[in-house]
Amino acid sequence: MSNSIVPGRRVVVTGMGAITPVGNTLDAYWANLIGGVCGIAPLERDDKEDYEIKVAAVVRDFDPLQYIDRKEARRMDRYCQFAVAASMQAIEDSDLDIASYGAKRVGTIIGSGIGGLETLETEYKKFYLGGGPSRISPLFIPMMISNMAAGRVSMLLGSKGANYCVTTACASGTHAIGEAFRWIKYGHVDACIAGGAEAPLTGIAIAGFTNMMALTKTGDPIRASIPFDLNRSGFVIGEGAGILILESLESALNRNAHIYCEIVGYGATSDAYHITSPDPEGAGAAQAMGLAMQEGGVRSETVDYVNAHGTSTPLNDKFETLSIKAALGETAYRTSVSSTKSMTGHLLGAAGAIEAIACVMAIRDGKIPPTIGLIDPDPECDLDYTPGRAIEKKVRVALSNSLGFGGHNGTLCLKEMEG
Repeated sequence: MSNSIVPGRRVVVTGMGAITPVGNTLDAYWANLIGGVCGIAPLERDDKEDYEIKVAAVVRDFDPLQYIDRKEARRMDRYCQFAVAASMQAIEDSDLDIASYGAKRVGTIIGSGIGGLETLETEYKKFYLGGGPSRISPLFIPMMISNMAAGRVSMLLGSKGANYCVTTACASGTHAIGEAFRWIKYGHVDACIAGGAEAPLTGIAIAGFTNMMALTKTGDPIRASIPFDLNRSGFVIGEGAGILILESLESALNRNAHIYCEIVGYGATSDAYHITSPDPEGAGAAQAMGLAMQEGGVRSETVDYVNAHGTSTPLNDKFETLSIKAALGETAYRTSVSSTKSMTGHLLGAAGAIEAIACVMAIRDGKIPPTIGLIDPDPECDLDYTPGRAIEKKVRVALSNSLGFGGHNGTLCLKEMEG
């Protein structure tokens, strides 16, 4: 069976929007990443003493009424509000008029690892503790289901092309963008609203991740998410959304759109190993990177930056380091790597989307965001993780990695616009 990639249309990024723990606009998000600002803070819940974890990465000062009216906001779970807000930002940034563009040629693919967990928890309490079946909201199901972010965005913005949700745990955002890339590349749509959204800061989610030993229990926000550090002890759960507007190059040029960069490749593989642990040899992640580079016609020595999945868990960071070495060979030691989760925490299904945005901006500005909090490097994690502060560096090609529970691997290959 041939591994050759069928040629298709070129796909570019023309708009972005971000709702994150380090900023609720694209500009604020990027400025704070480059500034090394930590969005992790002490857990603020009325019942916080009941939980072993002490920190989280929370979206602050978010007002959905800046984007939708009060009635609509009350009919959406928080994750869906994030998706709508980031999508509206991205559409404005791209200056894309969907109606005149052709609504049937614009898709909407937004991933979420969990969906409306806040709604689920609220309605569960009402059902079991507050009066039974009659108390359940008639909006419970449409607010909870993970596809509703894509559905709501499509309804509000009028996009009538392919409309669906990708749910592959922490790889959801990356896979959603990758699927959008393919839909455009092979001519099924001309543009797509793509990314991920998540709002998992609920009691049941925090307890579940804590009891599976996935979250750090440190109370120091600066030393909580420390990817590749010898003393890393688990990830920091976070929330938010990232959305990109992808278009065919031809369509973008026809409407004289601003082009940030090109997406040239997408790799998706499975570890087929364990429900939570990554493959200890890093083979699946390495294959995803290899497939993305192959599709993009990119050689390993031209990769300037890798935005690592970098969760700050003992297993992920070690095994991902192995996968980067396997994919890039000796050039891995000359490639800048960083984990922006050191600042944003882990946004689960939205992580890959905001990290793809970081790669786009790194290409635009020639700056590598840092891995803050990395003080005592793990000897088994021996690449250049851009510790402490951002650096200036020409970025021609960037890879964005996402690795999800269930063995889901995804890599996007982004490239400076040429020709």
